[in-house]
Amino acid sequence: MEDKIMGRNPVLEAIRSGRSIDKILIKKGKYEGSIVPIIKKAKEVGIVLQEVDKAKLDVAAEGGSHQGVIAYVSAYEYSTVRDILNAAREKDEPPFVIICDRITDPHNLGAIIRTANCVGAHGVVIPKRNSVGLNSTVAKASAGAVEYTRVAKVTNIASVIDDLKEEGLWITAADMDGEEMYSIDLKGAVGLVIGSEGEGVSRLVREKCDFIATIPMSGDINSLNASVAAGILMYEALRQRRAV
Repeated sequence: MEDKIMGRNPVLEAIRSGRSIDKILIKKGKYEGSIVPIIKKAKEVGIVLQEVDKAKLDVAAEGGSHQGVIAYVSAYEYSTVRDILNAAREKDEPPFVIICDRITDPHNLGAIIRTANCVGAHGVVIPKRNSVGLNSTVAKASAGAVEYTRVAKVTNIASVIDDLKEEGLWITAADMDGEEMYSIDLKGAVGLVIGSEGEGVSRLVREKCDFIATIPMSGDINSLNASVAAGILMYEALRQRRAV
């Protein structure tokens, strides 16, 4: 279960304190009184706001008093993209970054974080919107890897890719209709992009990538679970990096 903060004053204080908040649910309707500063402050710091019916808030509150607002807070603290790059520099290694484009299944994100740790990636990047955050389900699925793996939550994945390219990283997306992954150089400073479970890598993010890596298949279906595809590509990168 995700961690929640309910009620107008507790939510406002959580925002003011800088607590890492994944999203805030607000009851639909006319906004007035103490709900107004919550909305204003949340927008100022870039927290995702979702308008929902009172019935949904009641279910989420599980009998608690929500006063029309519930904040979902991260079970773990986020790092920054700069933290991830600095971790690579401290180890004197070329940066190895995993970029998740709209992964919404917590089990998939947890598995990706677990594999990222196993292959020695320096961190994982996820978007603020249309993505699951670091909740307790993700933590469990990661088998403890969230304790050791830096995860940065960013406003815009496409912009972060631009920033990483400025830092010297080559960005490769796992998607169909690309080059077979074995022919792509993944040895140096790299970012690997993994798309959403249903739609894959978004068009804008795909256009920002330097390479599109296709995983070879010989069966009757032509798609893999997001975390499985991520694991295959990450281990190909590790194989190449160890061969240097």
